[in-house]
Formats: sequence, structure tokens, C-alpha cells
Amino acid sequence: MGDWLRAGGDRLFLDIKALPGASKTEIAGVKDRRLRFRLAAAPEKGKANAELIAFLARTLGCSRRDIAIKTGETSRLKTLAVPALFREQLEKLSKE
Repeated sequence: MGDWLRAGGDRLFLDIKALPGASKTEIAGVKDRRLRFRLAAAPEKGKANAELIAFLARTLGCSRRDIAIKTGETSRLKTLAVPALFREQLEKLSKE
């Protein structure tokens, strides 16, 4: 597992850095022990958080309700929680 991914019971916790205001939403690799996401949404009124969750749900093939922001709701540095059954897909993200 990467430094940005931790197991906790039936959930996995992802330490991420959100980079809102990008031209397109994409994974931007790992830096400083965080998986980085460029987000094609403004950091206002929860738009960037909604884009992050929607993108990750599409990428993993899960429902948006399966993904929760545990810490950092208003910060670029966040911790997300997802079901542990997506471990394999998550480990591939940093390699893309």
C-alpha cells in the first residue's frame, strides 16, 4: 500500500490533496504522501468536493454515497474513506 492509503476495519482511508480550478479532472500522482487530484471545479460552495467524490466514484465503479470526506472538508488536504473492497483499484491509482 502507498503511504497515502491506510486500512481501518472495513474502510480504507486515502490522504489526498485537492487542486481545484484545473482544466480537467484527473489524478496527478503522489507527492508528500498524498494522492493528488486536479479538479475541474471551483473551490466554492462544495463544488470541488462534489467533483472529487464524483470522479473517484466513477474511477472506482462505486456509488458516490460510498465515499466520505472524513477530514478537510474546507481544506485542500483531505482524508477520504471508501469501502475496503476497492483496495486493488485504489492501489492502481498512484501507478497511472
